[in-house]
Amino acid sequence: MNISLNSRLSISPIEIHFDQKHYILEDVSSGEFYEMPKICIEAIQLIQSGERLGEIERILKHKYPSEEVDIIDFVQQLQSLQLISEIDGEKVEGSKKNNERLGFLWISPQVGKFFFHKIGLLMYSVLFMMNIIIFLTHPALFPHYKDLFLFKFMFLNIPAWMVVTSCLVIIHEFGHVLAMRAYNLPTRMGVGHRLFLVVFETDLSAAWKLPSKKRNVLYLAGLCFDTSLLFLALAGQLVFPDNSPVFTGILRMVVLDTFIRMVYQCCVYMKTDLYYVLENSTGCYNLMENAQQYISKLIPFRKKTMPGEVMFPGEKRMVFCYSIFYCIGVGITLFLFAVYYIPQLVFAMRKVLPGFSEGLSTTRFWDATLFSIQLLVGILLLLNSWRKKYQV
Repeated sequence: MNISLNSRLSISPIEIHFDQKHYILEDVSSGEFYEMPKICIEAIQLIQSGERLGEIERILKHKYPSEEVDIIDFVQQLQSLQLISEIDGEKVEGSKKNNERLGFLWISPQVGKFFFHKIGLLMYSVLFMMNIIIFLTHPALFPHYKDLFLFKFMFLNIPAWMVVTSCLVIIHEFGHVLAMRAYNLPTRMGVGHRLFLVVFETDLSAAWKLPSKKRNVLYLAGLCFDTSLLFLALAGQLVFPDNSPVFTGILRMVVLDTFIRMVYQCCVYMKTDLYYVLENSTGCYNLMENAQQYISKLIPFRKKTMPGEVMFPGEKRMVFCYSIFYCIGVGITLFLFAVYYIPQLVFAMRKVLPGFSEGLSTTRFWDATLFSIQLLVGILLLLNSWRKKYQV
């Protein structure tokens, strides 16, 4: 179907939201959002008013003499996004992606507001400071890599850790869900992975309907719940210092897991919750992609161009600053490996490997065997998760 300057078009159902610097265009049928400058929004509005493309181009060139206006190229971009429904009265055939149904509508917005209102947010800040004070005044409560090993038999530790971390991650994600419901927005929860960690993920795409100053609450909601869990686990050890070893061990495992995940949020070279806070606070919504391209230019023998750079005027300084945080995040990851992950793996191997030499009739042999099988299954599940994510 040919598009010319004499063409008139119809746009698919959309909603336009003003943001800090530009506009957010919502494709109602697919639930996808696109950042666009004012000139693009005006072009779309003129298309919706029924103007011919040639007249739209003339109007925009007159209003924006310093801009390079090519209405045909812009319309082709809209068509690639499947935002054009008709061209000169003829319907456009396309594979419009249906909006996946979002849920959790059964949770009342009042329930969400109970956890996320002004006083509640202040309380989360107080608890965060209390956690720091407890660590400073009771350094013995600081998480140690051996806190992962709750039981003497190694094959029991992986299921125990899986149960504890799954519960904690679900609580973290429900923080996001309740924050979304506080603004009467729908959402859903899925499964993904970051690095070698399998994680639950909450769909926060509907947050683009809100002003930018309100979106940070949605991004920080999971950390708010993590802060509360960390405080409860630390307080539990202080209030019940002489409790059973298993109970204390579970509390220490909760502290270890929650602490690592909170530190992990600072690894903003991945799209963690704090990464989205950075994006939202600065109004630069391609920070990671632009920073990767910026960093690649500084590395010798690397290609100097990478696809996907979308940098608006005035964003270069912020991309430079984020590049620093990007590198710091990599350093934090290396720190976590050096202090926790590698020592845990070495400790586990030292415990289980001697068991293989003790014969089939010993408990240590079967402990080592079952632990190795669990580890292998975990690796295979991770590889399968990567395959599904990166397969073409």
